[in-house]
Amino acid sequence: MTHKPKSDDFLAPGTMIQLYSQGAFPMGEEDGTVNWYMPQIRSIIPLDNFNIPSSLKSFMKDSDFEYKFDMCTLQVVRKCSQRKKTWINETLLKAYEKIYSLGYLHSVEVFQKAKLVGGLYGVAVNGAFFGESMFSEVSQASKCALIKLLEHLNEKGFTLLDIQFTTKHLEMFGAVEISFDEYYDLLIKAYYSDVKF
Repeated sequence: MTHKPKSDDFLAPGTMIQLYSQGAFPMGEEDGTVNWYMPQIRSIIPLDNFNIPSSLKSFMKDSDFEYKFDMCTLQVVRKCSQRKKTWINETLLKAYEKIYSLGYLHSVEVFQKAKLVGGLYGVAVNGAFFGESMFSEVSQASKCALIKLLEHLNEKGFTLLDIQFTTKHLEMFGAVEISFDEYYDLLIKAYYSDVKF
């Protein structure tokens, strides 16, 4: 199901959070518009059954990466938008800035020698985290950010990690597809969870 916005009302902070809470997510188009999508088959990484590849565990143990949360969220979003092919257009960037100011937009950052080299961001509403995008400027940085996110969400008691689409990259972490009914049950549980990122 696709919601085609006819005005900027769909990108008002309150409306955006409401749409996320219902299971929708935005994608920007080249012409500057933003559409909302609500697939009936949903992709998640189960927070009670995720996988960390052993090779990545070894890499993280020996790497010089430093990990932080919410230190430069908007910079992470901007870097995610700088790919040759991206769905994060300027309209959506401005909308993210507004929900960031309200405390809903969060990030995991990976630093190497004090330089931001990777990270990811998403929207957190109660016990649900809606992962949006990640970037990596050095090998393994985005994968390490995802592991730190998984660990962090578990520590905080989150219920749902929505990843929008399953990829080979994400399958190694335990990503699965579930029906909307299963997804909605997790959404409801997350909605009533009193947790913070």
